[in-house]
Amino acid sequence: MSPNPTIDRVTAVVLVVLAALFAAREWGAGVPGGIVEGATLLVLLLLGANVRLTRKAFVLVGLALTLWLALSGEDWLGQARRGLEKAAFVAAFFVALSTLRNVAETSPALRRAGAFLAAQPPGRRYGALTGGGHLFALLISYGSISLLGSLASNAARSESDPVIRGHRTRRMLLAIQRGFIASLAWSPLAFSLAITTVLIPGASWAGAAVPGVVSAVIITMTGWAMDTIFKPRLGRPPPKREVEGTWSLMLPLMVLLVLLAGAVSGAHFLTGIRVVGVVMVVVPVIALVWAVIQRIGLGREGTLRGRARGYITGELPGYRGEIVLLMMAGYIGTVGAPVLQPVLLSLGFAPEALPTWAVLVILVWIVPALGQVGMNPILAVTLISPLFPSPEALGVPPAAMVAAITAGWAMSGATSPFTATTLLIGSFGRVSATHVGLRWNGVYFLVATSILTGWVLLFGLVLS
Repeated sequence: MSPNPTIDRVTAVVLVVLAALFAAREWGAGVPGGIVEGATLLVLLLLGANVRLTRKAFVLVGLALTLWLALSGEDWLGQARRGLEKAAFVAAFFVALSTLRNVAETSPALRRAGAFLAAQPPGRRYGALTGGGHLFALLISYGSISLLGSLASNAARSESDPVIRGHRTRRMLLAIQRGFIASLAWSPLAFSLAITTVLIPGASWAGAAVPGVVSAVIITMTGWAMDTIFKPRLGRPPPKREVEGTWSLMLPLMVLLVLLAGAVSGAHFLTGIRVVGVVMVVVPVIALVWAVIQRIGLGREGTLRGRARGYITGELPGYRGEIVLLMMAGYIGTVGAPVLQPVLLSLGFAPEALPTWAVLVILVWIVPALGQVGMNPILAVTLISPLFPSPEALGVPPAAMVAAITAGWAMSGATSPFTATTLLIGSFGRVSATHVGLRWNGVYFLVATSILTGWVLLFGLVLS
């Protein structure tokens, strides 16, 4: 069934309204929960009519779990409302981030910076793309892979030797991917931190940022070290090429990141509003100002109106499948946890009886493991986190549990054949997502995840 443009436009408008309502409530406005839940149901109803059957299946699974709860005598209505709350949060956060991605994709300055990174000579190309990919990911999330991946692929195609071209493509794409997944360990604009800090009692981005940055360093430096140690030895080195431009091309990106970090952290500490709520307001405001600056620079009238029309009628509806997946992952994880808990108990799995170190180790490895069987990280984390004891019961700070979960979330982005990262990298490298996850990243995953496990145990049991 082809998507209906009218339904798409109505859905996009309702999504924007839902995001505005959720953000307003985060900032203290008296928005009744029933209105947010009603808007969320309407969004899912409209989206469900316009997505592929595989996405409709997630909606059906959510309905089946709700029915199961109702028939089992559980507080199904309260649990369903909590699930809708989680789905609304995911949708609002996604809409806020998509506004910045929309403006970034038309920025000539960012494209020039990306082209400069992709054109670096072999000696510093991997490091430049990993660092650059990380910085771009902080700003435009998955858009960093799309932007840098296309530039890297085009740069590699200029190589006439097919062997050198293959090695260069693989190494460049992996550098970009590993720079991106490192951002999942600490970025306030990443779903990993936004979801996990909401689920773990007492957690906050401010508390989890420092251990997350260390995890990001481990992820990037392990990739760089393995690329350096195992880089292919070529019989004929590729000819040297002059790099056009200087590192000053990175200045606009750095200014944007400093502005974004300052605005988000400043508003968070001044108002006391949690970071996810600040992001929902600050990011669209920065996107609007950036769009105005682009309009002035390009000298075209009516660009803002045309951009808004294109966003409502084209870009936001284009994410319909992804939005359904993310919203239903949040809902299914919330209503599915009460269903899963008695099943695990009947099998003899009692997380509260495990030692603290074992819980932290499991939290690092379980998200990548579930990713191999098709479980979205949002679904996996929302489903399993209520099954484990609280940080207080374990005797560790909330940041330790957040660091464990986000480390596993990041590594799932390197290996799961069902995540957007491996799918995008595979499409640029002209290989399957499974090939990217297991062949290109298999050994890297084992090494990096083992080091991350050691870091999480050190932080949770010793440094804290």
